[in-house]
Amino acid sequence: MKLSHGSNNETEVKLRWLLLGELVTWIGSSFVWPLTSVYLNKQLHISLSVIGIVLFCNCASNVLGSIVAGWLYDRYNPYPLIVIGLGIDALILILMAFFHGWPEYWFWLVLTGFASGWDGTLINSIATSLRKYPGKYVFNLIYFAQNVGTVTGTLLVGYLYDFSIEFLFLLAASLFIIGCINAAIHYRPISNFHRQRHTSVKVGEKHKFEPMPKYNTMLMCGFLLSLAVTWLMYMNWESNLSVYMVSLGIPFHLYSLLWTLNGAIIVIVQVILARYPHLFKNLFQQIIFGTLMFAISFATLIFARDFVHFALSMVILTLGEATAFPAVPAYVNELSPLSSKGKYQGVINVARGIGQAFGPLFGGMIIDRAGYIPFFIIAAGGIFLMVILLLPLYAKLRKYIKLYK
Repeated sequence: MKLSHGSNNETEVKLRWLLLGELVTWIGSSFVWPLTSVYLNKQLHISLSVIGIVLFCNCASNVLGSIVAGWLYDRYNPYPLIVIGLGIDALILILMAFFHGWPEYWFWLVLTGFASGWDGTLINSIATSLRKYPGKYVFNLIYFAQNVGTVTGTLLVGYLYDFSIEFLFLLAASLFIIGCINAAIHYRPISNFHRQRHTSVKVGEKHKFEPMPKYNTMLMCGFLLSLAVTWLMYMNWESNLSVYMVSLGIPFHLYSLLWTLNGAIIVIVQVILARYPHLFKNLFQQIIFGTLMFAISFATLIFARDFVHFALSMVILTLGEATAFPAVPAYVNELSPLSSKGKYQGVINVARGIGQAFGPLFGGMIIDRAGYIPFFIIAAGGIFLMVILLLPLYAKLRKYIKLYK
């Protein structure tokens, strides 16, 4: 049967449709996460410690969704998996619009966490199937689309929050419906890619999943540990920092504006990286630079007392985010064999999800017992230690790793 959008022999999803899916779903997601801590704390009167547990459950379910989706991508047709995942996300947001009290809000966040991990892993795994462009270019553009979505979503949420939270959830749901329709129409070529990948094995043989070489695995583990620690600290920008800024007399809409600034800078950095692809000698240098920027950003928070200083810290943080985060999946893609791409892209989301899960709880416990300044010192020191770990590890293993282009 000939597909309405093109040849049924297509084996590659067009990059523009993958980017469109990322854009609309990230706008929708950006309507939910910036308001969660403030809504639970100020409207439902939930303590920061309990909010930390709520966000932990959300991120733990994200990890589970990533593991399951990565395992399924390598074994089954990804096309129905991504369409179903986006559809379920839309349905959950519709239900949140009508039932967002306590504790049902907690329940919905757990479900959205699983769906988010599912969708994110499948999108990254589908991205590894694209051969028309270099992997670094593809993942930079995916991150670009995510952050255009973040800019748009966070720009609106600070103002729509006071208007109607029900409207916010319905608007987010409508964006996921668009993403689901886009996937249903334009992601069909991944089915043909899946069939070709599996028919490359001799008839009658079980599909073989090539393991990642030992030295590749060792280097990847270093990246994943660094990613988990960075997200452990970074999540407090998305949770506890909103409460800290409000306590200093800074209005919530200015906190929301910081995330608009974050997204705008990421867009600019991604344009620069696309225009000058050799700005960094290799992906490892890009990851190290970004991780250092994260450490410096938390060090500057020690002295932040007004919006200007928080904005400066956000600029430095964003330089780290825009360089390190898209480079990790691109490098892991090069380290992983074709038959196991989904598994290792899923593992990236697991590392990120672990950091996200424990981040608000970890930060909340330190802040409740010692205050914000000690937490900023711990965060800066912990991330800097990851740089000290990665540099000698890479120097020792670089001659032995095998890259899969």
